Amino acid sequence: MLGAAVGLVLAVTMTIGAGAAQAGTLDDLKKNGTIRLGVRADTKPFSYADADGTSKGYMVDICNAVVRRLQANYSLPDLKTQYVTVTTETRFDALRQNKVDLLCGPDTVTLKRREIVSFSVPVFITGAAVLYRADGPSSLYDLRDKKVGVKSATTTETVLRDTLKKLEVNADIVTFNTYEEGAKALASNQISVFFGDRGILVDLLKQSNSDQLKIGDLMLSAETYALGLRRDDEDFRVAVDRALSQIFVSKELTHLLRTNFGDRPPGPILEALFLASALPE
Repeated sequence: MLGAAVGLVLAVTMTIGAGAAQAGTLDDLKKNGTIRLGVRADTKPFSYADADGTSKGYMVDICNAVVRRLQANYSLPDLKTQYVTVTTETRFDALRQNKVDLLCGPDTVTLKRREIVSFSVPVFITGAAVLYRADGPSSLYDLRDKKVGVKSATTTETVLRDTLKKLEVNADIVTFNTYEEGAKALASNQISVFFGDRGILVDLLKQSNSDQLKIGDLMLSAETYALGLRRDDEDFRVAVDRALSQIFVSKELTHLLRTNFGDRPPGPILEALFLASALPE
């Protein structure tokens, strides 16, 4: 009898566990009526906080457009949006710990990251570039024994360390908590160059209003950004990818790009990315 009772308890436990595992993000949205977007405060023009604290940027706008299509595609007209600020260090843990439902920042897709989280279809392509002073080094080999700045806990830091190691360039790599700190250190001659995402560096250069700072043509990497989701939730991933596919073939995409990057055309590589990311039904 005891063995039978234990078996019954195990069976009930397994059934309950299976039911919990099947409950996904879409079910949570229908139940709670709120989607939590993980946003950043310091990665303009992709995801940042405006002077009044409002979340803005290309990735934030993409996520808001996704939410509107979730409302329409899944009969969720009253779905509310909650913005949750995350950092470079906390973003993926926030997703895994169910503190956010969708990451809306400049998050590069890598195999290591896909071991812990899932990603949507790509929404942007960029790469690691360098910001330097007009009188600064002209090549990577000139960085030997120099102080080289980079934003901490980013794919740019990883690729920079790997590149300098392969070239046998012994530089002093200095990490910064924010891109703004790195740019200020460069302007004040505390470091020789500063590496970061090209799109973010372009915006930093605009803000600096300095004719002494320049962005190099060198690209250390080519990286795709995507929206981060929890793993093992294919229903929600399909829902997000469906929304993105609809956005990429709509006029709204042009508006989102112009709002965040000006009237400059996206270029053939980015246009090809949108065409490839727009999945057919």
